[in-house]
Amino acid sequence: MTASSEPRLQGEPDPHALAVARRLLDAGYRAYLAGGCVRDLLLGAPPKDYDIATDAHPEAVMEVFARTVAVGAQFGVVKVIEGDAEYDVATFRADGEYPDGRHPSRVTFCGPEEDVQRRDFTINGLLLDPRSLAVVDYVGGTADLAAGVVRAIGDPAERFAEDALRLMRAVRFAARLAYAIEPKTLAALRAAVAGIDRVSKERIRDELLAILTGAHAGEGLRLLEETGLLARILPDVAALKGVEQPPQFHPEGDCFVHTCMMLDMLEDPGPELAMGILLHDVGKPPTYEESDRIRFPRHEKEGAALAARICRDLRFSAAQTATITALVAEHMRFMNVDRMRESKLKRFLGQPHFAEHLELHRVDCLASHGKLDNYEFCRQKRAAFADTVVPPRLLTGHDLVAMGYPPGPRFKEILTAVEDAALENRITTKEEAEQLVRETFPV
Repeated sequence: MTASSEPRLQGEPDPHALAVARRLLDAGYRAYLAGGCVRDLLLGAPPKDYDIATDAHPEAVMEVFARTVAVGAQFGVVKVIEGDAEYDVATFRADGEYPDGRHPSRVTFCGPEEDVQRRDFTINGLLLDPRSLAVVDYVGGTADLAAGVVRAIGDPAERFAEDALRLMRAVRFAARLAYAIEPKTLAALRAAVAGIDRVSKERIRDELLAILTGAHAGEGLRLLEETGLLARILPDVAALKGVEQPPQFHPEGDCFVHTCMMLDMLEDPGPELAMGILLHDVGKPPTYEESDRIRFPRHEKEGAALAARICRDLRFSAAQTATITALVAEHMRFMNVDRMRESKLKRFLGQPHFAEHLELHRVDCLASHGKLDNYEFCRQKRAAFADTVVPPRLLTGHDLVAMGYPPGPRFKEILTAVEDAALENRITTKEEAEQLVRETFPV
C-alpha cells in the first residue's frame, strides 16, 4: 500500500516530537512519527510516548542533536532529549533471525517500506509525516483501525516467533480497544502459546499489568484464558474457571466469571489493586468443599500464600508484594466490620492502602450479591473517626524498658493493649498509658 493522506488525526501531536522529526528533515534525512503514537492520534487517545523513525544512521542522529544517549545504537536506536522529554529515534531497519526470541541477530538499515514490515501489528505499523501530518500506511493499518481488527503484519507465526511477548500484546490491544483478533493471527497465537515460556518474568509482569490496568481488563483476562496464555503464565488463576460458588451469594457464576466482572468494574486502578483483585479468590480452588453448601474454608489464607509466591515469581518489589498479599488476606474481614470492637475496627480502617482494600470490597460485592452495607458502614466510620483512626503511639519498647520491664515477647501484648485503649479513647496521654501498663501488667 502506498502513502495516504485520507485518515484524519483525532488528537494533536506533541510539538517536541514533531520538532525532533522536522529537524531531521531539515538536515536532509527522511523522518516520521512511527508506531503506537500514530495509532493513538488517529483514535483520539493521548499517546504515552513518541517514536521517530528515520533513514539517518545513529552517528548522524547524534550529530544533528546536542543531547542524545546511544541506548541501542547497535540496533539503530538513539534517545534524543528535547525539552524535558526523551524520544527514541530509530533508523529504518530490517531484522535478521531472532535466536533468543527477542533480539535480532543482525540488523540491516533500509527504507520505511521495509522497516514497517518488522513491526508487530498493522495498527502499530503506521507512519506520520511531521510536516503535512499525512498518515503513511504500507501495511493496511488504517483499514484495520476502521474495522476494529488486530492483525499481525505479514506471517503471524513469524511475528510471534520473533518475540513471544507479542502474544500478550495482541490480547492487550484487542481488549483495550475492544477489537477482534483477526482469525489467522488468532490461530497463530493459539499455536504459539508455549513460546511465552521463553519470555522473562519481568516482561510478562509488565504486559500483564498493562492488560489489568487498562480499559476492559476483564475482557483481557478472558482472552488470556481463551487463547491458552493464562494457563502458561498464571495456572493458579486459570484454575478459577469452572469452580462453582454458592448461588445465594454468587448468582453471577463461577470464580473466573466473578473475577473478570470485578476487573471490568475498575476505573484507572493502580497495579497493586488490579493484582489484588486478580488474585483475591485464587485460594478457592484448593479449598473447595461441599457440605450443606459450597464452602471455601480459609481461602483468603491459602490465597495470600499463593499470591506471595506469584508476586515473587513475577518479580514484584517487596513493597508491592506486601500490599497485594494483604489485599488478598484481608478481603473477607469486611463481613464482620459491624461487629468489631472499636479498637479493632479503627486498626482495620487505619491499615496502609485501605482505600484499595475498600475498592476491592466494593467491586467484590457488586460482582456478586450486590449488597454494599458493609462498604457504606466503613466509609461512614472512617469519616466519623477522622484523625483518630490511627492515633499517635503513646509508648514504645524503650519506654517499657525505662519503666523496668525486661525486653521479651510480652512487649507485643503490652503495646497492643495500650494501642487498643488509645483507639477506644480510654487513654490519651503517655502518663495514662504508663498507669494502664502498671495496673494491668505488674512487673
